[in-house]
Amino acid sequence: MTEPLHILVTGSSRGIGEAIAAALAGHRVVGHSSKGGDDRIAADLAHPQGAAALWREAVAKLDGRVDVLVNNAGLFEPAPIGSSDSEWEANWERTLRINLRASADLCRLAVLHFRQCGDGGRIVNVASRAAYRGDSPDHWHYAASKAGMVGMTKTIARAYAGEGIYAFTVCPGFTVTGMVEEYIESRGGLASLGDLPIGRPATTDEIAETVRWLAVDAPASATGAVIDVNGASFVR
Repeated sequence: MTEPLHILVTGSSRGIGEAIAAALAGHRVVGHSSKGGDDRIAADLAHPQGAAALWREAVAKLDGRVDVLVNNAGLFEPAPIGSSDSEWEANWERTLRINLRASADLCRLAVLHFRQCGDGGRIVNVASRAAYRGDSPDHWHYAASKAGMVGMTKTIARAYAGEGIYAFTVCPGFTVTGMVEEYIESRGGLASLGDLPIGRPATTDEIAETVRWLAVDAPASATGAVIDVNGASFVR
């Protein structure tokens, strides 16, 4: 039997992150949330030192070795163009700090760790279809943060593949938890949710299985890949 991997999953307290942690059952998984609980590490990724503190504690919990980093934690808050200058700046700073800068900090620490251990490793970053198609008028910053994550991940893949360090991106579209049919009905039917050729939003389990495959089973030659999981609501 293959030895279980040591994996850090950020933003694992609910939604996609919780599903990812469940999909990785059988491996040693350390989760994270802003408040901790249920054996998750508490770390505030809005703080400039939050990512580093999270990484240190995760390495300690995993007996000094991390094989896979999954950056899932993210923020989706509006930043209307009509807001005050200070509000606009604060909204951009917070979203970019959590969605991109904290992920970048963790990726850097992971690459350095993988190099030190000498066995390579994997990074899976959860971005969004917004990275390619944009988002609502109130979410310029969100789309920009996710586009930055895609570019960063491709750069990591190109830079370190020769050292056995592989990086992948997953770009979910509209995703819901629980009973999809009930959610669609509560929002006024499928037509109210926009263009969904598959006929429904993605489920968290579908996103989680994609992440699990990249983290555990994807071939090395897939490094740098961006996998869209959006029911063909946006295709490239």
